[in-house]
Amino acid sequence: MEPKTINSLVDGSLPTRVFAVDWSGDKRNGRRKIWIGEAVNGQLLRLENGRNVDQVAKFFMCEANRDKNFVVGFDFAFSFPMPYCDSLNIQTIHQLWKTVSIDGERWLAECKIPFWGKPGRTRQTAGEPFRRTELAVARKAANPKSIFQIGGAGAVGTGSIRGMPLLARLHDAGFSIWPFDMPAWPLVVEIYPRLLTGAVNKSSQSSRASYLAKLAALMSKEFFDAASRSEDAFDAAVSVLAMSRRTVEFGELRQSIETWELIEGKIWY
Repeated sequence: MEPKTINSLVDGSLPTRVFAVDWSGDKRNGRRKIWIGEAVNGQLLRLENGRNVDQVAKFFMCEANRDKNFVVGFDFAFSFPMPYCDSLNIQTIHQLWKTVSIDGERWLAECKIPFWGKPGRTRQTAGEPFRRTELAVARKAANPKSIFQIGGAGAVGTGSIRGMPLLARLHDAGFSIWPFDMPAWPLVVEIYPRLLTGAVNKSSQSSRASYLAKLAALMSKEFFDAASRSEDAFDAAVSVLAMSRRTVEFGELRQSIETWELIEGKIWY
């Protein structure tokens, strides 16, 4: 059953700009791995890296000061499974983000249950490792990773834990974070690039180039080459173009009133 929802964007407007961020929790290489894509009217107008976490926050705050009418998608988990939040006595998503801001680095360093992925820390088997939205994504033939995996191939936990404080900063700066807040511009959503790119061997440069050839008219040669060379740039470029084809849907989003969804969040697709 679809969750009950209330509150749409009050003026019924659509975003004039769309951003997608291919995120990274790598402190040493974040500037290289974090890519931002921007699309306007279905055309890719920005594809760049070079910013660390703090600079990404400042970038979007500056963009909001210039023009609030945009949506940005981040590809990290916005929350944890509800049982884990309950174990922390978390009542609201904002309380969770504050807790992560305080304790997140310690969780990463200690890698205690329910976290795993570092040497000697095998996958935990107690409790549900996935949020409901990730289980829904899995039924659509994608293979999401658990936020509790903070090491090893495909780990998303480190990036998510280091991304949640960014969401808190953006919320405090006036951004609406879906589905927790009443939607308004600027709007932030959680994305999962595999759902937006579809089936493609992203680790292969030739496969990326072949995929991008179908979208070549929507980007400059500079952006085409960057997305062909880098899997991170590829995800940012293809995700933002997919989002830009569905701008109407952002104007139709609602704030959830389901208790579990207001804690766990929901991937937009």
